[in-house]
Amino acid sequence: MAQGQPILKNPREIAIMREAGRIVAETLALLAEQVRPGITTADLDKIAYEHIRARGAVPSFKGYNGFPASICTSINEEIVHGIPGPRVLNEGDILSIDCGAFYRGYHGDAAITVGVGQISPVAQRMIDVGWESLYAGIPFARPGNRLEDVSAAIQEVLERNGYGVVRDLVGHGVGRRLHESPNVPNFGTRGHGPRLIAGLVLAIEPMLTQGSYEGETLADEWTIVTRDHGLAVHVEHTVAITEHGPEILTLL
Repeated sequence: MAQGQPILKNPREIAIMREAGRIVAETLALLAEQVRPGITTADLDKIAYEHIRARGAVPSFKGYNGFPASICTSINEEIVHGIPGPRVLNEGDILSIDCGAFYRGYHGDAAITVGVGQISPVAQRMIDVGWESLYAGIPFARPGNRLEDVSAAIQEVLERNGYGVVRDLVGHGVGRRLHESPNVPNFGTRGHGPRLIAGLVLAIEPMLTQGSYEGETLADEWTIVTRDHGLAVHVEHTVAITEHGPEILTLL
């Protein structure tokens, strides 16, 4: 969870974060192309590490509170924080990839969920609705709105489509530190929460479940899975709040 006061960024800082975000977006696009049956999550982690370093950045997650890898790879019922390793991806799996890059003193942070080979219509619909919810929330990230305007817009899309909205994990401010204030829940009440102001940069990240939103942490002390073993989807963008409205910093 993020602590302390929100830290506003000036245009120079947002310009650097735009570059950090681009490195993240490139890395995720590269990984999405490589996801296929037979590849391991460790293979994907190596690709991510090499690309981020080649672009003059450092993986944000590697060593963060002891996390051992450059990306998080969460498969099927894993919601977030899966650790890359020897596990082989199989046809029909869904894979959430969370990626961060630290560039010239600032972090970019984004996540995608992709199918491995042919996936079920049920799984594809979950992924599509995850993105729909994120793109419903982002337009509310503008000066004068309340933080929970973003949260409520995400929640409405997810619940209208019958999905669980994860409560224990939230988005966050991002900048010089990977996790800054404020926390950005994916559920809320319109008109509530702190006032949004230009210069805030938020990592907005819907996490949705097929059934119950309750999760539990595995013995590795990182991977969080759905308690009922239903599928989970995670998508995320880093978004700057500007005078002209929201700008997504983690797009290609």
